[in-house]
Amino acid sequence: MTSSEHDELNVYKSAEARFETAVQKLGLEDGLYRYLKYPSKEITVYIPVALDNGQLEVFTGYRVLHSAVRGPGKGGIRFAPDVSLDEVRALAAWMTWKCALVDIPFGGAKGGVICDPSKLSKTEVERITRRYTAELSEWLGPERDIPAPDIGTNSQTMAWVMDTYSMHVRQATTAVVTGKPFELGGSRGRTEATGRGLMICCDKALAKLKMKREGCRVIIQGFGNVGSQAAMLMHAAGYKIIGVADIHGGLHNENGFDVPKLVDWVYNQRKPLPEFPGGGSKMTAQEVLFHPCEILVPAATENQITTKNVHRVDCKILCEGANGPTTWHADPVIDQKGIFIIPDILGNAGGVTVSYFEWVQDRQGFFWREDEVNDRLKRFMEHSFDTVMKYAETHGVNNRIAAYIVAVDRVARALKLRGIYA
Repeated sequence: MTSSEHDELNVYKSAEARFETAVQKLGLEDGLYRYLKYPSKEITVYIPVALDNGQLEVFTGYRVLHSAVRGPGKGGIRFAPDVSLDEVRALAAWMTWKCALVDIPFGGAKGGVICDPSKLSKTEVERITRRYTAELSEWLGPERDIPAPDIGTNSQTMAWVMDTYSMHVRQATTAVVTGKPFELGGSRGRTEATGRGLMICCDKALAKLKMKREGCRVIIQGFGNVGSQAAMLMHAAGYKIIGVADIHGGLHNENGFDVPKLVDWVYNQRKPLPEFPGGGSKMTAQEVLFHPCEILVPAATENQITTKNVHRVDCKILCEGANGPTTWHADPVIDQKGIFIIPDILGNAGGVTVSYFEWVQDRQGFFWREDEVNDRLKRFMEHSFDTVMKYAETHGVNNRIAAYIVAVDRVARALKLRGIYA
């Protein structure tokens, strides 16, 4: 890999480049720029764990608090073999801008542990989670830093985090994490929230472009929580899901998939997505991105659309379900193609929005009906979408940079009002 290719695939550099473009458009003074550019805290922990076979292993974990200007840090915990500090830095920064964009009172944070949960037993994952939480317990808290699930973690993981933290502070503290099981203070509607937010944004984009749902072809790369929920919701609403992919590979069927049967195949029968008997041509998970469609939803991982393949993207709307699926080097080509972009910090913000609702409900000790959660999410997402469109027109920029301008401006204004403690 050349140095230029390495730079393009460095997600922290992508986050930084888009931030700096927004800063230039805003004319932000140099001191504020430097303050907002760097994380507030970066913590590395080494996690000794006794494996089931009696062997002692030491795992490396990170937690980055990018900003607490607008409120406590908010961001997921990722368990994956390719977790890196640069990745966690980038994801923490994106969370700062995402929370500001949808105007919820959080800053950005992110965590990760270098491990492969698929090669670990449930008890080994629990030991890693509890020791990681214990090492970070003085930095976490409902008013400090609030984790959530991410790649390789889930509601059970969050239950272990909540329990471990609660044991350290000697009281049940449900608001220390979001994405928990409902029985421990989780919110109704949280499982579907990110996928629902994607659909709300797609609905708004269709209305703006004077297109209709019926017959609108959708390709979704990634079939975890985000991709599968988006597929289910969009299918039920009348969209035509013609392409899907997960870590095992992709399928394309121009006639569309029976999504409920596909979800049952993958999640209930636990069979590989490419083996689904409901028809479709097999291909790699990345190849599915390049078939013609009206809406393309990359909802897997970072760096899927790059300068090497962006010329093959053939869609009218690119709605980013993953964080950083498009490299910043590929952005100009997306613009040249006239593709309507719904950037990640807007498109996938439904998850953190309902996480905010969960935090509010935990602190109130009063929980909302699912229709109330969904109605509030719709209002938040639609208002954020409209704000981005307004800024794009006012500043003469694409939707991605407009979203960054909205977010950076809100954090900068809050910082000016707070001042610098010295």
